[in-house]
Amino acid sequence: MVEITYRDALRQALHDAMVADDSVVVIGEEVGLYGGAYGVTKDLIRQFGPERLIDTPISEPAIIGTAVGAAMTGLRPVAELMYVDFLGMTMDQVGNQAAKIRYMFGGQIGVPMVLRTQGGTGRSAGAQHSQSLEAWIMHTPGLRLAMPATAGDAYHLLRHSLTLPDPVVFIEHKSLYARKEEADLETPDAPWGKAVVRRRGEHVTIVTYSRMVHVALDAAKTLATRGIEAEVIDLRTLNPLDMATVIASVNRTGRAVALSEGVLTAGVSAELGARISEECFDYLEDPVLRIAGEDIPISVSQALEGSSIPTVDLVVESIEKMVR
Repeated sequence: MVEITYRDALRQALHDAMVADDSVVVIGEEVGLYGGAYGVTKDLIRQFGPERLIDTPISEPAIIGTAVGAAMTGLRPVAELMYVDFLGMTMDQVGNQAAKIRYMFGGQIGVPMVLRTQGGTGRSAGAQHSQSLEAWIMHTPGLRLAMPATAGDAYHLLRHSLTLPDPVVFIEHKSLYARKEEADLETPDAPWGKAVVRRRGEHVTIVTYSRMVHVALDAAKTLATRGIEAEVIDLRTLNPLDMATVIASVNRTGRAVALSEGVLTAGVSAELGARISEECFDYLEDPVLRIAGEDIPISVSQALEGSSIPTVDLVVESIEKMVR
């Protein structure tokens, strides 16, 4: 076990992957000399040089297009998008090319790349730099999607992503980078695609991922003082989506909350709510409760930004009403 920040765990994962595999290269704006917008690639250029830490022009379609072509021809590129909000500029490269090439080529070739990007609120970055767009990725067949909540998962999920034969979108929550915790860099919490029960409980199951895992855990502590024991499931990946762990928990507790920072309408919480309702119908004591972000652009105001996404108080209040 080591004490490490989420940011440093990601850097260590990149370092170890680049040492182990010469085909791993990093491509993006300011990933080399500057060390990345959030410092994840800091100092890697000293060891691996500009041939493997490749600074690009300010063109997101060029970054992802280059990564797709490089992956098809033998490299394992890690392409960094400075913000997930720029995903829309790359949807042809991501959605029409990377996601579909294995199918279109009849399995003869794949796109073994990782698209690293940053999402979520917490830095007053405004409406164009604060979104949670994971539902876009989840909606597109052919793309894997990882969203680690802990430093340990940041390390292990990124390392595993760089062994897969198909494209992985790897979304890091920008408010987690400085979070420091003990992590086991030798052994992952669970295999790729398997959810983890972060807290056991008997009255309600909270299903969530990324930063909302920590919101759920804090809410569960408060609920425990009021006689309500909440089970918290960290999905870790949204594609693949481990419904077996979710179903087993909900069938035991009889209640489910789908918690997401993304918007409520047609978001991840909607998919989780529908799947749980379909697959746990005979065991549910109450309808599945969705707690998610407001259907509004994110404000640059700290107060408005903070109140537009789920908070610990909101989760506690909502679950108390549900269980009582």
